Amino acid sequence: RRMAALHAGGAKRKREDLEISPNLWAGVGLVRGGAGTALVGDAKTVAARIEEYAGLGIDNFIFSGYPHLEESYRFAELVFPLLPRKQRPRLPGQTLTGPFGEVVANLDAPSRLTSRLVSQS
Repeated sequence: RRMAALHAGGAKRKREDLEISPNLWAGVGLVRGGAGTALVGDAKTVAARIEEYAGLGIDNFIFSGYPHLEESYRFAELVFPLLPRKQRPRLPGQTLTGPFGEVVANLDAPSRLTSRLVSQS
């Protein structure tokens, strides 16, 4: 309901009308289905918001951008280096061997990927 109210039934809205809180924008839902909000801003700002949410206890995030692959590279190159490197503790008896589904940046992959990209150029 909140998204419907923000989108005003499809009425023309200004970009700033769709800002839910600093750097959290609800305009994505106007152009595609699925999640209707996005963290927006430069890399430093996005990293700061992620850390803010992590400080509230949120420890899982689902990020996407368009086009997917290119935005994954941009996120890995620009935002990951600004975030603290923490490994999730392994649970006793954990047997998943993954990765499963679409996995980007699993186990510090951005640093490996960046070094591989640098060596290819």
